[in-house]
Amino acid sequence: MDEFSRAAAVDRVERLLDTVDDDPMPVPVREVWVYGDITLGVDPIDRLDVYVTKDLLFGKDADREAEFRDAHGVQGVGKTVSAEWAEQFPEYVRANHSGHAAPEKCLAAHLLDEDEPVHLEVCNSGFESNVTQRLNGAQARGDYEQILDPRGACLWVDGTRSQDTLDKLRAGDLVLPTLPDALAMLGMDDDEAQEAATAVQRYRERQEGTSVRGDVV
Repeated sequence: MDEFSRAAAVDRVERLLDTVDDDPMPVPVREVWVYGDITLGVDPIDRLDVYVTKDLLFGKDADREAEFRDAHGVQGVGKTVSAEWAEQFPEYVRANHSGHAAPEKCLAAHLLDEDEPVHLEVCNSGFESNVTQRLNGAQARGDYEQILDPRGACLWVDGTRSQDTLDKLRAGDLVLPTLPDALAMLGMDDDEAQEAATAVQRYRERQEGTSVRGDVV
């Protein structure tokens, strides 16, 4: 799949929300947002961008780590991801390059289908706060590619789904600014905002299939 129709993109988001509602998750999920193209009136949508706010586990089931390390060769189960979840969904357990369970990769494995054009952002900080954090970091480094598109819509908070927002997404009725204007509203001057928006767009155009990024703020 190379793109979604608008209707298919919203259907896909609703299936993702169903999974969050119905299944145990590797880490507690607080919020689910979408951002970027799906929040605009475009159709089709080249890439679906989803943001998940998670809680940290702080070693809730740390005493079970050895059990999963021996069974699956992955460290940190029970510390960074739920042991109960891993026991029920071992096929979704994913590790980072050092062999430790990676919450963002586990969430992506559970929530997304392989190779669909979806990007998942996972962070312990809320969407709006992380938009600011990432923007400040990008400006400090002069590297705009990792800016988080601030044009977001919150769809799910602590088990409550916003059907009104989903309906507006489906109809393309959300009214949001262009990306340069959105960045300017966050404090960038016009020239920098245009440069940053171009960098973000070029970065997105290079992405293929399913991707995931995890942040701890």
